[in-house]
Amino acid sequence: MSTVADKLAKKSTHKTSAKQVRLRLVYVDFWSAVKLSFLAAIALAVVTLVSFFLVYMVISATGLIGKADDLFKSISGGGQALSSIIGLPQVMGVAAIIAILNLVVGTVLGAVVAGLYNLAVKVTGGLLIGFTSN
Repeated sequence: MSTVADKLAKKSTHKTSAKQVRLRLVYVDFWSAVKLSFLAAIALAVVTLVSFFLVYMVISATGLIGKADDLFKSISGGGQALSSIIGLPQVMGVAAIIAILNLVVGTVLGAVVAGLYNLAVKVTGGLLIGFTSN
């Protein structure tokens, strides 16, 4: 009598031939590219905000802001403190502005790249991509 394990062992030794398919990418949907680049830009904006926060916290915890404040006071003659200019709200404000600009630029670049690819396909015929099935 053959068991289920014997049947599975026979099936695993039999190798099937992989089917190969060659496809040509001839069109990138404009709105799909815009949505994907927008989502990637949102992820980059979050990374920018978090990294600015973490860098500020590390610099603040190590006391570099206080040392830079003392240096700035000695150079400027003690007029204004650097720590009043560089605080967490100001740093996060600059980070938010940079994140918003990156969001807009990244989304526009995704749209431009999709448009340029669609124009280049008319000249080159597109990308030839090979796929296999396991």
